[in-house]
Amino acid sequence: MNVLYEEDGEFRVGAVLSQAATSLQVESPHGRRSKVKAGHVLLSFEQPSGAELLAGAQQYARGLETDFLWQCCGSAEFGFRDFAREYVGREPAPQEAAGVLFKLHSAPMYFYRRGRGRYQAAPEETLKLALAGLERKQRIQRQIAAWAAALARCECPAEIATLRDELLYAPDRAKPETKALEQACAAIGLSAPALFERCGLLTDTHAYHLGRFLREFFPNGIAFPAHPAPLPPDDLPFAPVEAFSLDDLGTTEIDDAFSVTRVAQDDWRIGIHIAAPALGFAPGSPVDAIARERLSTAYLPGRKYTMLPEDVIERFSLDHGNHQSALSLYLAVSSRDLSVRGHHSRIEQVRIGANLRHAQYDALNAAFESGGRVGLPYEQELRDLWRLACALEQRRGKPSVGAGIVDYVFRVEGERVKIEPRRRGAPLDKLVSELMILANSSWGGLLAERDVAAIYRVQSSGKVRLSVYPEMHDGLGVAGYAWLTSPLRRYVDLLNQWQLAAALAGRRAPFARNSEDLLSAMRAFELTAARYDEHQRVLESYWCLRWLLQEQVRSAAATVLRENLVRLDGLPLVTRVPSLPNLEPGTRVQLDIEAVDLIAREVACRFRETLAAGGGAADPDRQQGGLTA
Repeated sequence: MNVLYEEDGEFRVGAVLSQAATSLQVESPHGRRSKVKAGHVLLSFEQPSGAELLAGAQQYARGLETDFLWQCCGSAEFGFRDFAREYVGREPAPQEAAGVLFKLHSAPMYFYRRGRGRYQAAPEETLKLALAGLERKQRIQRQIAAWAAALARCECPAEIATLRDELLYAPDRAKPETKALEQACAAIGLSAPALFERCGLLTDTHAYHLGRFLREFFPNGIAFPAHPAPLPPDDLPFAPVEAFSLDDLGTTEIDDAFSVTRVAQDDWRIGIHIAAPALGFAPGSPVDAIARERLSTAYLPGRKYTMLPEDVIERFSLDHGNHQSALSLYLAVSSRDLSVRGHHSRIEQVRIGANLRHAQYDALNAAFESGGRVGLPYEQELRDLWRLACALEQRRGKPSVGAGIVDYVFRVEGERVKIEPRRRGAPLDKLVSELMILANSSWGGLLAERDVAAIYRVQSSGKVRLSVYPEMHDGLGVAGYAWLTSPLRRYVDLLNQWQLAAALAGRRAPFARNSEDLLSAMRAFELTAARYDEHQRVLESYWCLRWLLQEQVRSAAATVLRENLVRLDGLPLVTRVPSLPNLEPGTRVQLDIEAVDLIAREVACRFRETLAAGGGAADPDRQQGGLTA
């Protein structure tokens, strides 16, 4: 005897080897033996064989019309054998009964399953709705197929084109347009942006990469909302000094300035003056809401998206020729041993005598180290501050900047880019870094002493993080290092400045240490700053590739980092070279540039040869050394 039974949602057949009250031992047509519960058996038959039954039942089921069966079965629950008997008008053959079962089971929209081998017809209204839904799905599938076919021919349907940005940056995989794009990409082996480029829908590769940043952080556009103009207080005392700033050429948010006053033969009064936007608007104000949403100025090659509106920056930036409100830290310094004998803080107005720029003053880096003179305004003041910075660094026992590390400055003008190396640890960099470290740690200590909440930057076990507690910063060798010196550019500094201004004025600080506003701002800043940095790296790598194409570079020297990963000389560009042999990290190699993909931000390189130590262009100060056309 043979049986048709259901197991794991499938219909199977087998020859009965033995039978008990509650189970059977059966053998499948393929020779597999198994134990089947008696309740799972749907049909017993002597003839035909199990394999023939399946084939015959499937053929019989194909000849049945689902809609006709639905009309015939009524509304009551029924068993498939009874329905098959009624349908054929006699005792059904095994193939007929099984065929009816297969047809009923294959149409769950028409027939609801009520048990093993038992079904009930769906109500008419429910069936109509289900069929309409099925037709809608089929129509969508046909549309997806048509869109995918057009895209595969590099023709972009209008429905796809209108969703370009969404499909590029935040595709919804449930949408038919996304499914069509994915099908087309899989069919022709291209990424979505590469396919859009072939369709003529993506004509500017820089706009594509920049667009990802803008969509994430400025979905409603980069314009600032309307806001009342904040006014700095007009009753602040005037500082008895004239200060100067030192920044890069394109800097518009001038946060810090310095002053040097000789008060006695051997005594200086050094002033560190920080712009004070916190004096012009309060937490919870419309301008604060703007700053809190952006959290930081974002720097991308050739572009800058400021945290504060331009009119606010203009009112509080330490620009040349103005008296500006500032929080000032004054240091009493001995000019003989450069020791700091004391310090005090003031809220005041400071006249800014000059905004110095690195482009004009970088010549002082070599002059300071050699003892030479250049003859620039404020040269002596800068020299004195550099001497103080060296002493401060020595006392801390930790470097303020990573000496020897090379940063790169990207200057984008239209379609062309200049990439200029800049070595960290130069005298002017050290000067600014050390004075900022001193100001941040001094004011952080003041807030801690007065038990005023603040956000500190701490480092332990190599990890740098933000905290509301004045813990140690191992990398700088100071405790209580609060961020306070960039309030025009970083929200954490602005928040801390509100706290510091209140402490200096003897008022209650706006935020408590357990304030949800303070804690949420700290968490949001860390996340946003990390994402800003990631987008900056993406755009920098893009402009490195643009530079390779611009200069028609065909060969490049590089340094092996590990395995097949190398860094090109003269560029902040890291890439993999599959053809690279097994070489030790630090080995210098010559590569052939074979292809540049601006969409994927990839450069295809082929290993040419190993260079002798010091070969090619080892000096990072030589712009794009080792890169040849």
